Amino acid sequence: MTYLYLVGGALFVGLAVLAVVASFSGTRSSALERVRAVIDTGALARGAPGEPDVSIYLARDRQGLLAGIATRLGGLFSGRLTTISEKAIGEQLMAAGMYTVSPRTIIGYRILTTVVLPVLAVLVVGVHSLLDVAIVALAVFMGWVLPLTYVQRKARLRIETIDRALPDLIDLLTVMIEAGLSFPQAMRMSAGQFDPPLGDELRLTLQEQTMGLSIDEALGHMADRADTPAMRSFVRAMSQGERMGISLGQIMRNLAHEMRARRRSRAEERAQKTPVLMLFPLVFLIFPAIFIVLMTPAVISLVHNLGHLG
Repeated sequence: MTYLYLVGGALFVGLAVLAVVASFSGTRSSALERVRAVIDTGALARGAPGEPDVSIYLARDRQGLLAGIATRLGGLFSGRLTTISEKAIGEQLMAAGMYTVSPRTIIGYRILTTVVLPVLAVLVVGVHSLLDVAIVALAVFMGWVLPLTYVQRKARLRIETIDRALPDLIDLLTVMIEAGLSFPQAMRMSAGQFDPPLGDELRLTLQEQTMGLSIDEALGHMADRADTPAMRSFVRAMSQGERMGISLGQIMRNLAHEMRARRRSRAEERAQKTPVLMLFPLVFLIFPAIFIVLMTPAVISLVHNLGHLG
């Protein structure tokens, strides 16, 4: 077991050295780089709609040592591991709303967990049998997939939340536009009425427009960040209405009806999948318990009768 402790000690010493290097080599971004980060990566402002807020950049500058280590480690291995696509990870991070996390940071976390979890498994269970080897192999697999799985799950839940709230946004925009407001004004007033993540996306879109982007470009960026059929339909309808001068009120009423029909069909589809999802707990959890409860008295009676016959 001595060599196992040496491996663990060497690993933690290496992590400590990386932490020291990251702490001394970290630099603060300039104001121009921060503004570019808002436009290029979609960094989210937390202030009032249309007003820049630097709190998110301060959070980025104060990122922990572990995140710095992961970023530098991901930068070292991202070009050497051809199976990792930074573009695909970046799309998942954008969908998850993790705008201040770079794809290389996720790659670094995957490498760190792939190394740390097997070492911990070896220190805990050792390598004395085939089962121990299987546990270590499982730790390697879990360390590789867990960071990206977390990002993908967060992205899926966030996109579903935006999809559910989008028809309500369209209803509110319809009322405001028919009351005489322009579409940008209606967007600005609606941004404060919705909780994250849809409220965050609206505020980010307004901030991009404030920085000089047109409303079509800002809406296009929102569709890229929350890439769903409902969001694409909303952005496409708004862009066409603005360019062609069509009444947005009627367009948005039709769009709200279409989205609610789509949400209803999605709910029906999930309801049809319910029997299949219930099959596993029924077969492996509920049915065995029922069989035990029903068959135990009969088995006891049979054994008792056989004992008397013997």
